[in-house]
Amino acid sequence: MPNTLRPIPPGRVSLRSSIFQQRAEVNRRYLLSMRSENLLQNYYLEAGLWHPPGKPEECHWGWESPTCQLRGHFLGHWLSAAARMAAYRSDLEIKARADWIVSELGRCQRENGGEWAGSIPPRYFDWLSQGKPVWAPHYTVHKTLMGLYEMALFTGSEQALEILLNWAHWFQRWTSGHKPEEMDAILDVETGGMMELWADLYALTGRDEFLQLMARYEHRRFYDSLLAGEDALTNQHANTCIPEIHGAARAWEVTGKLRWRQIVEAFWRCAVTDRAAFCTGGQTDGELWTPPGELASRLSLKNQEHCTVYNLLRLAEYLYRWTGDPLYADYWERNLYNGTLAQQHPDTGMVAYFLPMKAGSVKRWSTPTETFSCCLGTLVQAHTLYESSIFYQDGEGLVISQIIPAELQWELDGEKVSVLLDVVKPLTDPHSPRGLAFTLAVACEHPLEFSVKIRLPWWLAGQPVVRNAGQPLEAQGSPSTFLSICRTWRDREVVYVEFPKRLTPCPLPDAPEMVAFMDGPVVLAGLSDEEFIIAGDMESWESVLTPVHELEWYQWRQGYRTRVPPYGTRFIPLYNVRDERYTLYFRFSQAPSSPGYTH
Repeated sequence: MPNTLRPIPPGRVSLRSSIFQQRAEVNRRYLLSMRSENLLQNYYLEAGLWHPPGKPEECHWGWESPTCQLRGHFLGHWLSAAARMAAYRSDLEIKARADWIVSELGRCQRENGGEWAGSIPPRYFDWLSQGKPVWAPHYTVHKTLMGLYEMALFTGSEQALEILLNWAHWFQRWTSGHKPEEMDAILDVETGGMMELWADLYALTGRDEFLQLMARYEHRRFYDSLLAGEDALTNQHANTCIPEIHGAARAWEVTGKLRWRQIVEAFWRCAVTDRAAFCTGGQTDGELWTPPGELASRLSLKNQEHCTVYNLLRLAEYLYRWTGDPLYADYWERNLYNGTLAQQHPDTGMVAYFLPMKAGSVKRWSTPTETFSCCLGTLVQAHTLYESSIFYQDGEGLVISQIIPAELQWELDGEKVSVLLDVVKPLTDPHSPRGLAFTLAVACEHPLEFSVKIRLPWWLAGQPVVRNAGQPLEAQGSPSTFLSICRTWRDREVVYVEFPKRLTPCPLPDAPEMVAFMDGPVVLAGLSDEEFIIAGDMESWESVLTPVHELEWYQWRQGYRTRVPPYGTRFIPLYNVRDERYTLYFRFSQAPSSPGYTH
């Protein structure tokens, strides 16, 4: 199935100094802080190999407790994150840890008879088919299967693939014992990304048995309701739905059957385009989809589950590759700043399972070894996606999708090309930047003609400024399009690009008097323990907020305070909030007219 955009192969992109590099390193430190034996404790338990340590604090608890029916899920997330870090960052230390863990999973599989390699007993699946209450066994084992697959895909681990193929025999036999209508009922219980996994294995091996498993894991009732144009989501568990759509997306890629793509597009309309979202770009309250356009009554302490942010980012990336539509990269950017970054503690790397939207909220952080929720798992994966989200290639050259400082080592028509992307201080304003500025330093061994397409973001507040060797280049473009620079590139050419930005309102769709502030793509959090009324000139948001402590040691801080009653309330980027109480939506005496969220 042809893509409009093609990803850059792993190992060609390296992060440069930025908040993204810092957060990736925090994530790495957390992953390496855990003992491999603890990660494996529930696999050892199932295989009869576990010897509990003498001190309870030396075990993993929470959802990894030996009494929890989801035990063992986190190891799959860990392996997936480690595999990408090994491939994209050449991280040999974490690869060695991951290889050893895979070898131990192989040992557990042998002890279990040569097929089963899970952290929970196979009888959980029999309970599921019998209608007995059991907590998402498919979801749990999928994480391990996913981790093994990504170890095979990204690191070439033959043992990981061997474990997967042996384990797949169990699923082939178990599903063959159920009629289609019985499988329909089974699939109503959260299955995670099982269908996507079988599609991945079909692409990797070409074996028809995985096409058969794909068909058995098709959640037909759900898919058919989407194709019929029904609202299949309101008040449904959000993170049950999204991985099932990953399955349809991957099925489209490996089979080319149009129905699969139509399911994905129908879901995106239902979940994103026609539903509206919070200022962050996220959705959900209490893990459930909110009704279309109705958010005011759903501001709570349990908004925006992190798993939904991560999984919708993955779905947006599928659609972006297929279409090349910058709207999907816009979506990615908004959720990157206000979900991925905002729900990771900047110092400890812990996750905020929810991102509360209620006035006077505080983020509740996980702990290193006592929680292990699903969101801690998706968090450690989310911070390994940076390198793969920046650059893509198309038939004309290079596409820059996200402005994340990085270095690219690329090859085009047999010629080596290097590209340095660095965020710099804007040339047009000596004060707190009203623009995002960056440079592209392109170096070719020989003169080479190709285009560089740069996404013009949805928040663009004027015409971009583009200069090459100090000379202005023609740069006309509107938000959510691409700026194309087509030229013959030579050794060490530097292009300067500046995107004007401004403070903008983001009202709730069903309560336009309730407004959040955004600085470009970044949601600002008011450090306030209550909602209050702000009066000001809605045509000039700079009259409401003014920069404060704007520059420190050459770093722009993006801090603001109110300059209208009530005076002095501080606003900082939501992703910098740690333990402070904050409020996102404030009531205005005059509601702004400009919309805050567009797809």
